[in-house]
Amino acid sequence: MTRTGTRELAVRLAFALAENGRGAAELVEEVLSEEYYATLCGEDELYKSMPRGGEREYLDRVVEGVASRFAELNGYIEKYSVGWQVSRISREAAAIMRVAMFEMLHMPEIPTSSAIDAAIDLAKKYETEETTAFVNGVLGSFARDEVRNEG
Repeated sequence: MTRTGTRELAVRLAFALAENGRGAAELVEEVLSEEYYATLCGEDELYKSMPRGGEREYLDRVVEGVASRFAELNGYIEKYSVGWQVSRISREAAAIMRVAMFEMLHMPEIPTSSAIDAAIDLAKKYETEETTAFVNGVLGSFARDEVRNEG
């Protein structure tokens, strides 16, 4: 699985966290069980290969991090959603932003620009042009104000 695919899977799991209220570890274990994952394989190209090693570590870290910092990440989304009511933000866009914000704040090995670029690519895949521009604006403002960029 590519880093892009792993990140997309992380966003899907972050979306599922918001939807069903289950714990992160329980959700990851269920989705990544051999039996369940095999059923997804036929439905979507993303599930063609099981995440292993570093991919699995990344998923565990991001999904657990998003779950444990859910309120904090939502607070950042609200803070930087200038001109948008939070109720207008799609659940997919919110999940994309939560993952990117978590990466920027808590995964220094991932460059801020890479987290934003990946989020924009996912937004383009799942969202409208207007929502993609919104995600870009929110994440850009968030990065400028909240993320310490060493350089």
